[in-house]
Amino acid sequence: MVQSRSTPKNEREVEIPADSVSLRGILALPAHSKAIVIFAHGSGSGRFSPRNQYVAHVLQDAGFATLLPDLLTEREAENRAFVFDIPLLARRLRAITAWVRHQPETKALPIGYFGASTGAGAALVAAAEEGRAIGAVISRGGRPDLANDALARVTAPTLLIVGGYDQPVIALNEQAYERISAPKKLVIVPRATHLFEEPGALEEVARLATEWCERYLAKRAAAP
Repeated sequence: MVQSRSTPKNEREVEIPADSVSLRGILALPAHSKAIVIFAHGSGSGRFSPRNQYVAHVLQDAGFATLLPDLLTEREAENRAFVFDIPLLARRLRAITAWVRHQPETKALPIGYFGASTGAGAALVAAAEEGRAIGAVISRGGRPDLANDALARVTAPTLLIVGGYDQPVIALNEQAYERISAPKKLVIVPRATHLFEEPGALEEVARLATEWCERYLAKRAAAP
């Protein structure tokens, strides 16, 4: 497993109200942050996902704030029905987005989403609902197909990253890609499996994600 290359920047645990529950998250704020990337974990994963934490730390090194929230409570995450409830996950992500907009430290920052697995589907549904308020969406080994009809309504520039050995998910991403009308890119990382555990694979994901955020979120931050 890849180890983080950086020390988390100004990191703290937060609690975020959503529906009738309180969700925990890890917020990191580098000095003079350009934008904030909210992570949407999938398949029952949460804020301690080592892969998402690695990508978050690389983004922090590049000057982006990050928020790694749980979309489900611990009890909910034990129920597989909740894990694949895309409308629920998207609603939770939007509640988290609203929370970010009301915090003094983050309210002025452009917002992007980074989704993994089922979290990618939720991120795209949330992005479709939020419209131009979301500056970028990135999917890592995701299931964008689960966003269904929302794909055509996404306006945020969308980057889909898939492992070259993840054949079933490649096909699902290709189908979803065709339905997205926003600026988009599909990148297949050679010799990588679904979890990007191969040497250099997760580093490539982090590099691609950072470039996408620099291109779209940082550009928003610099706009007058």
